[in-house]
Amino acid sequence: MPWKETEPMSERMRFMLMYEDESFTMSELCEVFGVSRKTGYKWLGRFAETGYDGLRDHSRAPCRHPNAVGEELEAAIVALKEQRPKRGPKKLLALLQRQQPEQRWPARSTIAAILKRHGLVRPRRRRRHLPPYDQPFVGRDRANAVWSADFKGWFRTGDGQRCEPLTITDNYSRYLLRCQVVPSTSFESVQPVLVNAFQEYGLPEALRTDNGPPFATTTVGGLSRLSVWWLRLGILPERIKPGKPQQNGRHERMHETLKDEAIKPPRATPRRQQVAFDAFRYEFNNERPHEAIGQCFPKERYVPSPRPYPSVLPEMSYPDDMQRRWVKHQGDIKWKHRHVYLSVTLAGQLVGLRQIDEDLWDIYFGPLRLAQLDTAKTRLIHLPKTKRTKTRNSTGKED
Repeated sequence: MPWKETEPMSERMRFMLMYEDESFTMSELCEVFGVSRKTGYKWLGRFAETGYDGLRDHSRAPCRHPNAVGEELEAAIVALKEQRPKRGPKKLLALLQRQQPEQRWPARSTIAAILKRHGLVRPRRRRRHLPPYDQPFVGRDRANAVWSADFKGWFRTGDGQRCEPLTITDNYSRYLLRCQVVPSTSFESVQPVLVNAFQEYGLPEALRTDNGPPFATTTVGGLSRLSVWWLRLGILPERIKPGKPQQNGRHERMHETLKDEAIKPPRATPRRQQVAFDAFRYEFNNERPHEAIGQCFPKERYVPSPRPYPSVLPEMSYPDDMQRRWVKHQGDIKWKHRHVYLSVTLAGQLVGLRQIDEDLWDIYFGPLRLAQLDTAKTRLIHLPKTKRTKTRNSTGKED
């Protein structure tokens, strides 16, 4: 049709000129231009109101939006985003619903559009998602069933000093128990932080870490001074597999938030950095809703452990069907007038042995099976999970 083959605006102007010339009726003009009488009268009405500008294409969007967000609600959303620039639409919506539960707030997608329109959205870097891993760990269906501990990774503060924060969380509630700058990753630096946490919150059932110091070593059972201490307290050490940070994914995710909100950029001194960590910990526990726990605050899910930190470290106890041996200061035990080397990490500790075959005994430290003792050859057999095939003879040397 001619109307579609040429520029619409010029055709509409030509239509009006021919109509004003009164040489054609409206029906004849509409037939020539290939439009309906309704369209012809529409152009005529617009031309009478605003002249030739009325012949331009108008927006097809509705003049009114019944679900449009009011100015006051939009201002409240923008104001909260400016107060908490690190929060996304989902968490902002949860906070708004908490602050004004009687108000009907827009959907998360609408809030995202509002933030984008106001230039308050930072593009998110796309990450590769690791597949889930079926963990043979203690359940996380209650507070203090499992805590996680790790180091965020060291960085330098503005004055050039090395800063290494130790973090501890409760896996069930996501409660951040500690975020503490420590002098080093040694047992002497880490134990006081844990003692303080145990005294304040009680003891967990298990503590999950990676395989680095001071949490683990390459000795029998992977035990370190720290994990030996935990076992004496009745805490089961859990170590994720090497190269499998997703097994401690909840804690790693907290580290990402910690980095964005309390480390970038580093503070001027370690003391000021600790102030930033304390502020982050308070907000993380008391003011930041977590989607995985129904947009609750961690403080609403966490309760201290009913197991208090003991004033005296208890000794290990074993059932009656076990033989007991003290580990000497050199790291060995005595068996039928011969010495079998275990580890200096266990020096001064009591271990238990349970017979499983005529010449084969399992060696335990508390609930943890460490290795096996071949009594025929008086040698230690490492468990397969340690990926070690060599054994030690009675002198402590590897065969």
